[in-house]
Amino acid sequence: MLVPVCSGSRFTDTLRDSERLTLKTSLLQECASKQPWRSCGGLLECLCFAGVVFGWASLVFVLKTDGYFSDLCVTVTEGNGTAITDCSAQDEQFSLIFTVASFMNNFLTLPNGFLFDHFGTMATRFLAIFLYTTGTLLVAFSSKALSLLFFPALSCITVGGILFLLTNIQVGNLFDTHRSTIITLYNGAFDSSATVFLIIKVLYEKGISLRSSFLFLSACDVIHVLRTLFLMPKSHIPHPVPENYRYGVSCGKSNSYSVEENEAKQELKNMSDKPEQDGECEPLKSDDSAQLGEPTEKDSFRSCVISWFFLWHLIWLSVMQLRHYLFIGTLNPMLNRLANQDPDTVSQYTNAFAFTQLSGILCAPWNGLLMDRHKGKALKPGVTEKEADLRSSILSLFLTSLQCLLFSVCATVPFLPLQYITFVLQVLNRSFLYGGNAAFISIAFPAQHFGKLYGLVMSLSAVVSLLQYPCLALVKILGGDPFYVNVSLTFLTLLAFVHPLNIFLHCRRLASQRESTQSVCADSSNREASL
Repeated sequence: MLVPVCSGSRFTDTLRDSERLTLKTSLLQECASKQPWRSCGGLLECLCFAGVVFGWASLVFVLKTDGYFSDLCVTVTEGNGTAITDCSAQDEQFSLIFTVASFMNNFLTLPNGFLFDHFGTMATRFLAIFLYTTGTLLVAFSSKALSLLFFPALSCITVGGILFLLTNIQVGNLFDTHRSTIITLYNGAFDSSATVFLIIKVLYEKGISLRSSFLFLSACDVIHVLRTLFLMPKSHIPHPVPENYRYGVSCGKSNSYSVEENEAKQELKNMSDKPEQDGECEPLKSDDSAQLGEPTEKDSFRSCVISWFFLWHLIWLSVMQLRHYLFIGTLNPMLNRLANQDPDTVSQYTNAFAFTQLSGILCAPWNGLLMDRHKGKALKPGVTEKEADLRSSILSLFLTSLQCLLFSVCATVPFLPLQYITFVLQVLNRSFLYGGNAAFISIAFPAQHFGKLYGLVMSLSAVVSLLQYPCLALVKILGGDPFYVNVSLTFLTLLAFVHPLNIFLHCRRLASQRESTQSVCADSSNREASL
């Protein structure tokens, strides 16, 4: 609850905060003006490498042409004596590869998050480079006879890619008033990198082999090594950014900061800046202060995990992610079924899907702008910055849930031209989903637990994503028609709406408590004045 406690005027605090913010902003702008490629380099890295696995449908088209798992295709004779080739077992194998890779992508984010929090950026990025290089080389040296290499290969590429994203989104800490916008922009680039597999498909059709394309991706890891050594911090980029913070070669010697120490110093500074308590009222932290990310004894990793915020955020992410994974994993067989096995039509729709993925980088910042729309505005008396951040996230969370519902409805309707709209809604929703996920965790929980909480929520959602496999088995039982499975998943996405509703009720409860506290304070002041 909010308890009235005494404090003095906040004018001096506001002035000091303004001076510190101005100094910090000028230092960051000075550093950024010298090397603007610091943030752009991370954006390009996410755009070209991080989320390529989600262009899987384009790569499947190439792999089928090269005969991967073609031994699983069988010739069957229909009742009228017509012989047809049944490749449903081949489609299942490709879907299984994506299921395993998407599971590893999320599940291993938990240990990777601990690695990032405890050992810093450099160690995490070297692991990412090793995994990504291993995966691309396995694909480069795979063949029709070694089709099974795609199981470890795609998993390595996926996990390496998510680590690139994890180490890059901390750049958002450098942009105080646009932090969520930068985080969602990086996640949008992650989504748009699915277009890389489309480029590989187009190059394949122009005569460039799959091996050459993946050897080129392997060679690009030299760029990742150079960025790790010269353009990234060894430890972390803290939030809030200390006034003398520098990293990289041109901004002076890179300093190593402990996130926990930085937050402790910031809290001590805030306490020392508070005026002497002298008869006026200020609300103490509410019982939910740990959820609001304010430094308290309750800010332990365990208290964050058992909070309602974390539970509903996990459900919000898991149900929508399951819907997306099942759609991407079954896209190729779905297009074959709706196009009556016409390869030209399937290629046309596969290209359309891949092209829409490129727009993810354009869609994602809108979500960040929604979450940052209150930045730079004066806060109401008694409202903390964390509470304002949470309130601004409600609209983003709701719109993301609504987009997923519309996307699922369109994907359920077995009408081929409608899939163009499905593709647009899918990329829009994915951009909002993953950007909003990272931004919400950075808002609602302490910064020192970001890597662990981000990893845990992705790992637990990965367990839910394993429901893809029983869903695929159920589709097979239903004769290959996914209609009833899609309808069930559409109803399941309704659970996502609980999360923004929970945040809304929480913020309204805080506002009600604050009003009652201010009323008590006013009554107390009036009684003192009358005396």
